[in-house]
Formats: sequence, structure tokens, C-alpha cells
Amino acid sequence: MFTGIIEELGSIASFEGQRVRIAASLVTEDAKTGDSIAVDGCCVTVVDQSPGWWEADVTDETLKRTTFGDRVPGDPVNLERPLRVTDRLGGHIVQGHVDGVGEIVAPAPDLRVRMPRELLRYVVEKGSVAVDGVSLTVVDVLDDGFTVAVIPHTAAVTTLGGKQAGDRVNLEVDVTVKYVERLLGWKDV
Repeated sequence: MFTGIIEELGSIASFEGQRVRIAASLVTEDAKTGDSIAVDGCCVTVVDQSPGWWEADVTDETLKRTTFGDRVPGDPVNLERPLRVTDRLGGHIVQGHVDGVGEIVAPAPDLRVRMPRELLRYVVEKGSVAVDGVSLTVVDVLDDGFTVAVIPHTAAVTTLGGKQAGDRVNLEVDVTVKYVERLLGWKDV
């Protein structure tokens, strides 16, 4: 599990086949093979590392459901190590399981994101949503997506400050409402 509080802005060093190498220093300080790291909100497993970089294998499912397939060497990425039991929960519970891909309609600071219709029911005003792994609070729910306010600090230390209209982003909705829906047996409305 993660919090959606980005620890480091890394970059794609290489992407060959399904192996991605990510340039980073902070998230590799205590990482070991088998550990999880969220990349733009997508949980992947460390399979190799050295000071200044680490590698992960990206599955066909990950390429299909996320923006990983869009990434090229040099692209910046948001990085976060998993939550430890003793850590503060500064954002919200983020699983690193991307629910879908959205599209930036208007850039930060008043970020507007268009999202897949089937995910829209999970977004509520003042609720939490992760955009490229960044924990954000929903300002408005729209017919085709939502808006969030991105403060200058968040824009500066994440990829969100550089996103433009038309850019694709990974989205993870709050898992709690998905469990409630399943337990209550709700169907599409």
C-alpha cells in the first residue's frame, strides 16, 4: 500500500521489451529485489538495482491498463515506496492498482481530468483520487470526469506541474467505495 505522497521525481532511463530501468536515488536507498515501488501510481516489483537506478518488469496487463506503454527514455515519473506501518498517512490509501487511464482536459493548478465512464461513480466531491500516483482531493465531479486543485508545491515535486491538455494519466479511485459496492451487490445504475 501507498499514500499518494510522492517521494521522488525519477525518470525513465531505458525501456527495452518489458523491462524498464528508472533513474532514481531516494527510493533505492533501502530497496531490495522483490520490493514494490509505485511508478506514476502503478505498483511494480524491483528486479534489479544499483546506486542511481532500478529495474522492473512490466506485464502485458500493466501496459494495457496504464500509461507505461506511452513512456520513453527521459520521461519523468512519480515514485513512491510502500507505506510502513509506522509511517504517517499523509495522503490516502493507494493500492498502486491503476483502475484506468484518464486524459488531462485542463492543466494544473485547476487540473481537470476526463475519465472512463465506468469509474465515474467512484468519484465524489471532497473524496480522494490518485492521478499518476498523486493523492488529490476532488473539487468537482463532472459529467465526464473531475477537477482537483494542485498546489504549487505538488506541481513542482511531481509530474503534474508539467502535464498539458491531451496528456494521459493513470487513475486510481478510492478502494473503499469499490468494496462497499461489491458487498452491497450494487449494479450499474
